[in-house]
Amino acid sequence: MAISLRRYLLIGILVPIGLFIVVDTLSLYRQALAAVNTAYDRTLLASAKSIGERIEAVGDGAEAQLRTTVPYAALEAFEADNRSRMVYRISSTQGELIDGFATLPMWRGQLPDRGPYAALVDFYDDLHEGEAVRVAVLLQPVAMAQARVMAVVQVAETLELRRTLAGQILLDTLWRQAVLVSVIALVVIVVVQRATRPVRRLSQQLQQRPDGQLDPLQAGDAPRELLPLIDATNSIMGRLQHLLDHQKRFVRDASHQLRTPLAVLKVQVQSALRGDVAPTQALQEISDTVDRATLLANQMLSLARVAQLRQQIPAASPDWAQVMREVALDLSPLLADRNLDFEISTTATPVHTHDWMLRELSRNLLHNAIKHCPPGGTLQVTLHSADQQALLCIRDSGPGISTELRERLFQPFSAGEARSGSGLGLAICNEIVLALGGRISLDNRVSNGHICGLDATVRLTLADNVAV
Repeated sequence: MAISLRRYLLIGILVPIGLFIVVDTLSLYRQALAAVNTAYDRTLLASAKSIGERIEAVGDGAEAQLRTTVPYAALEAFEADNRSRMVYRISSTQGELIDGFATLPMWRGQLPDRGPYAALVDFYDDLHEGEAVRVAVLLQPVAMAQARVMAVVQVAETLELRRTLAGQILLDTLWRQAVLVSVIALVVIVVVQRATRPVRRLSQQLQQRPDGQLDPLQAGDAPRELLPLIDATNSIMGRLQHLLDHQKRFVRDASHQLRTPLAVLKVQVQSALRGDVAPTQALQEISDTVDRATLLANQMLSLARVAQLRQQIPAASPDWAQVMREVALDLSPLLADRNLDFEISTTATPVHTHDWMLRELSRNLLHNAIKHCPPGGTLQVTLHSADQQALLCIRDSGPGISTELRERLFQPFSAGEARSGSGLGLAICNEIVLALGGRISLDNRVSNGHICGLDATVRLTLADNVAV
């Protein structure tokens, strides 16, 4: 199922923003947690220093022992909140307990190379009686009469207060991010809704159109991004209107033109049934009428097929010279029947089009020239290429055409003689040439002030891969 443009925009905008906010929230939470740990670690260090400053040596010589009095101020910072507990341990570097809680594990770590404090301090996480604690370790030097010893001061704090504060910071951050996401989503929805309004209006305009209405779309307030789509749609509807008009004209002309031979055929049959004419003559007249009707129907179908093939992209580039020679061979019985002096000269001229179009164009032009050549006359066909064009010239020795007839001879059902044809042959040729982007002309050939024949000239563009 195709996704709508509106949903595509919403997903494309909100998903990256949502992922960024999630990453940003995690980053802010880690930074806040680090800030909380730093603040409380400073408090632990202050307590450890307060305890370390009270350590002193009692006695002289080998009998000297370390003693301390833990000040109340060292634990005062943790009494404000009963959710956390604090324990401490004072021992020698060998692990001998001097004061505090023996249940607090002895520090066995190493001091960092570059700690954040000038004192000999380390911070680490540990367990005290199965409960997670944060421990600050201070190595406190103690001066004695004969030596200088080091006392280890450990101050541990349970993590309830830190976790509560970090959770509160996370909750506040999530609330702010949720409000931010809501505002962004609302803005995006409103903007996308307004941005896609012309598309919806255009779609509604198309859906409400009655059948057969192919007028150009009017969307003056549409954004510039939609103008190419509107122009393409108008172009397609223009072509559809042209095809529809052509179809209507074809149906109108076909019904009009076929009515005449059918009416004539009906009269001939009725006359033959009454015995007005001899049976042989009646059958001959009926046969002639059927032939003219068949020719008319075939040429009308050919004209319709030209319009159909104009919308299809050809898949090959047939050689017009070969097509022309095959058509001449097919029409050779007509050439022999009229005893024409026929000459044909061709060179390879590939044209990118449908083979049927070239064949129909060649057949109609050559058949028309044979029909208008006098018996025993001359007919010359030349086909060659020049300036990236294929040039066909059919020169007959007929009577030529008048200026008035030349102006309307390419129109459908405009025959030079009323009973000589259907008037569609040259119209088919003209439609084919126009479909191929070429030119066709009919010019009288004059000699000594008299018309001595007609030149039918067609120019088509050669295929791209032809080197002239």
